[in-house]
Amino acid sequence: MKCADPFAPATPVPDRSPTLCEVFALTPTDAAPTGFVLAQVPDPARGPILWVQDRLSRREGGRPYATGLASLLRRPVQILYLEARRAVDVLWAMEEALGCPALAAVIGEVWGDPPALDFTATKRLALRAEGSGVQAWLLRRAARADLSAARERWRVSGLPSPPAPDDLRAPGAPIWQADLFRARGRMPGAWVTRHDQGTGRLDFGHLTPLADPAPPLRALG
Repeated sequence: MKCADPFAPATPVPDRSPTLCEVFALTPTDAAPTGFVLAQVPDPARGPILWVQDRLSRREGGRPYATGLASLLRRPVQILYLEARRAVDVLWAMEEALGCPALAAVIGEVWGDPPALDFTATKRLALRAEGSGVQAWLLRRAARADLSAARERWRVSGLPSPPAPDDLRAPGAPIWQADLFRARGRMPGAWVTRHDQGTGRLDFGHLTPLADPAPPLRALG
């Protein structure tokens, strides 16, 4: 019996203007958020990616490996890597880098819930990204979804890969469960996603609507 393809037809997802997006990992060592973010980075001709990690993120999850990431995405990946001791240094480096239009994107990894990563800090990153036109991503591991000014907030985890086309006993391309639980200008929802190697874009399957966890307050009286 043939299983239904969750990507046929694909669910159209509107393109975003550059801003700040947060992506939370369900488990600290899950690599799915990394693949999810990189699949949305613009064409490498736009410029390199600045990738900033705090020390705990590097120790627990490892450094990004450009050759392996290029193999995953089937296209070159240019990475400028920076390791910072503290979360506050990661945020400072991201904010400064977002003023450089030669970058394709800025990715920051902050472990846990440091005091420096508050609403004000995320607001500064969002405004900086929107003003410069450079996309900013915050990868969050071992973290809670506290108050944030990020325009999109995702929870991403890995799913079992479908069989490889040339060997049905081997795993094929990775797919991810992506839940958008808060966004500005877009309804929350859950998708099965993958990197489309033909188009180079992130491919979204069927949409499952999610209830907004914090509906707007209604006026009294």
